[in-house]
Amino acid sequence: MRTLVVLTLLAVLVMAATCYESHESMESHEYLNPFLNRQRANDFIQADSRLRAITQERARERSKAHYERQREVCEDYYPCEMYAFRHGYPAAYKHYFGGRRRTK
Repeated sequence: MRTLVVLTLLAVLVMAATCYESHESMESHEYLNPFLNRQRANDFIQADSRLRAITQERARERSKAHYERQREVCEDYYPCEMYAFRHGYPAAYKHYFGGRRRTK
């Protein structure tokens, strides 16, 4: 009988030690309410900022930089592209398309 009481007391102590809710676990606001409402869920991503980013990306696609247009022209012409691998795209564009016009 004495061993039964000791084992029961030991089981209660182990259960109390492992199932104890500390103050730190209660500090988290997710403990009481783990789900966010729609307002808080959308606070960090706003729809108009995503649309603004898409619009800016489309505008950048339409108005490319001068050197980007030159590079694309050079990439479409094989000799210019081969020259660009050795000397760079600005030099290749200038060699094939800049300055005086070649009649070849």
